[in-house]
Amino acid sequence: MSNLPAKKPRKLGTMSTAMDLPATPNPNLRGDQLLHFSHPQHPLLQISLPYLFTCMGCKEYGAGMRFRCQTCGFDLHDFCALAPPALHNHPFHHKHQLVFFTKPGGFLRWKCDVCGKAAKGFGFRCTTCSFGMHPCCAAMRVVMNFPTHQHPLVLSPSAAVATGDASTVCNVCQRKRSGQVYRCAAACGYCLHAACAKDMVNGLYVHGLRSPDKPNNMLGTAAKLTTQALHRNFFNHGSRFPFHASRLHLFASSAIPASISGIPKECNLQSADLFR
Repeated sequence: MSNLPAKKPRKLGTMSTAMDLPATPNPNLRGDQLLHFSHPQHPLLQISLPYLFTCMGCKEYGAGMRFRCQTCGFDLHDFCALAPPALHNHPFHHKHQLVFFTKPGGFLRWKCDVCGKAAKGFGFRCTTCSFGMHPCCAAMRVVMNFPTHQHPLVLSPSAAVATGDASTVCNVCQRKRSGQVYRCAAACGYCLHAACAKDMVNGLYVHGLRSPDKPNNMLGTAAKLTTQALHRNFFNHGSRFPFHASRLHLFASSAIPASISGIPKECNLQSADLFR
């Protein structure tokens, strides 16, 4: 795939994020189905499922609403699938236009100037200066209300993104990390890393999930195979297949040993904890 900005305009649709990014109409979006340049083999269906997935566009985690290929398990965040070709006057970087890129260019890795995490896929970058951010970060606002705190939180720029310094302890993860920080507008001392705030925009928080910090490759592969098997079962049998509504806790495929997948073949929860 080319390093150049994506050429096709993005689709008009409803986003499940905190901020509606502008999008341009495109005939490839038909109802809840989308023909996307990143997966031309099959159409993508807009669905909501309550468990963890990795977006094949930005390579970040998500849960809930996504565009998914029912044939091969390809997933995209809705805000990645519907991202516009450029952003103008974005509140995080209003000086210059931000252009949508399909992947980081060249040998230089860049970090998101909002959350401080590395960019591995889709992203918005300034062609005038070095500013860049993930699509999920672009969907956040300067002032936001979060379910973890009673007061509005304001995004505070931090030099820690550039220096790698981590000086603020987050009230959610209880750790220090680089990246910008949301601080309480009422000055009560509450802080929330922008990286942690993303989990409340990408669907993880509402489904009781957290982003794994350092996913194990073997577990990741096993989980992906299991998820694909579960999706086939779900789409073939519809509502008869049980999922946990509150967390990532699925039944493992018999082809994957429980010792590898880490997913039990039996569940100790009561039937009231499942929906069919």
